[in-house]
Formats: sequence, structure tokens, C-alpha cells
Amino acid sequence: MVGEPKRRPDRGFLNLEMAAAMFLLVVAVIPLGFSFVHERDLCRIYYVQAVATQIVDGEMECLVAGRERDVAEGTQSYAVKAEAARNLPPGKFLLTRAGRHLKLEWVADRRGWGGRIVREAELP
Repeated sequence: MVGEPKRRPDRGFLNLEMAAAMFLLVVAVIPLGFSFVHERDLCRIYYVQAVATQIVDGEMECLVAGRERDVAEGTQSYAVKAEAARNLPPGKFLLTRAGRHLKLEWVADRRGWGGRIVREAELP
């Protein structure tokens, strides 16, 4: 067989390596990208919960310390003076008084934004 080119046995390896790289990309890297998006959303929810918890705890301390005298019986909207409340998503603070029992809570307007933060106390 004179004049026939020699066959190189390693020609197919480049295609095989490309297929393996595409497989790794689809199986490992793309789901990793989606997990980063999920973690970003979780961090935002944890931040909102931390801010709302600090505000509710501070306001409840003030109420128990003596500001509750101005609070009527029943459930009502509660205005907070904390600057950090601007960092919260749309929601409302609710104050409930039933006799000597106080309950202050923050409720987000949209579901999935930190849930409900509740603090309850008995007045002295």
C-alpha cells in the first residue's frame, strides 16, 4: 500500500475530551450557578429577619418599660421610629394588647420575605 497516508490512532481523543468537558459543564457548573442564586436569596431573607427581630425586640423593651400606657386594647398598627425599618421589604408592625398581655409582630406583605417576627410580654 504505497502512497496511502498513515492513520493516527489518537485523532478521536479530542472529540472525547470535548464531550467530557461539556458533560462536566452541564452536570457540575450550571447547577452550581443556580445554587449561588438560591444562597443570595437566603442571605436576603436572613438579613430581613435579623433587622425585623432587632426592631421588634427594641420596641417591645420600650413598651414594657412604660410606653404601653398609651396603647389601647385590641390590635392596631404600630409605627416604629427605627431608621433600619427602611431596609425592610413592605410589611407592617402590629401591636396587640389584651389586658396585661402585649404582642408585637412584624408581618411582610409578600410571602417568603422573612415570615413573621413575634414577641410577647406580660406587663408588670
